[in-house]
Amino acid sequence: MEREIIQTLDGSTTIHIKEWNECYHSKHGAIQEAKHVFIKNGLALFPNQKIAILEIGFGTGLNAFITFLEAQKLSQTIDYVGVEAYPISDLELQSMNYLEELEASDSKAVFEKMHAINWEEKMELSERFSLTKRKQFFESIDDIEKFDLIYFDAFGYRVQPELWSTAIFEKMYKALKTNSVLVTYAARGVVKRSMIEVGFTVEKLAGPPGKREMFRARK
Repeated sequence: MEREIIQTLDGSTTIHIKEWNECYHSKHGAIQEAKHVFIKNGLALFPNQKIAILEIGFGTGLNAFITFLEAQKLSQTIDYVGVEAYPISDLELQSMNYLEELEASDSKAVFEKMHAINWEEKMELSERFSLTKRKQFFESIDDIEKFDLIYFDAFGYRVQPELWSTAIFEKMYKALKTNSVLVTYAARGVVKRSMIEVGFTVEKLAGPPGKREMFRARK
């Protein structure tokens, strides 16, 4: 499928898939969305803690990189696992402007290492942040009670409804520890019903800029 780099409304870049008219991030702001959905309504619930995070859709590495930056402010120790079936190209990576937009040039080496490390190999990026990238399809995830927080950042229901099925959310539920959280930008009724069916308690929260609502699910 044909892909192009576009600039979102907050100035940060994302990848647009023309055939689907679908982006890796919100057109209203890639960084704004990541900070609102995954940091404010997810990561910030665990200050001063050691936590394990599973990201569904590693993509450009934006969520992982912002988590690395924010975890330092929140005094957290993070064991981060990012799952991605179709990694982005080196050319696409070089077109991302996150270092500039986040004013994080001093962490350039970390961002580059996030993409350079081998798949399936755990890497310590700092004393308090480790990353494992897994190249796999979401339906093959079989972790059991391993994670405190899931960033569910799959492509939208409109283009890939199978990624938002009861079967997928059952895998997410099993992968989480008790008293843990899943956050996603989605707010469709069919998604909420699938979450509830597998045992989640679902909250509807205010969405990021350009989106009225989002979900946070608790186990």
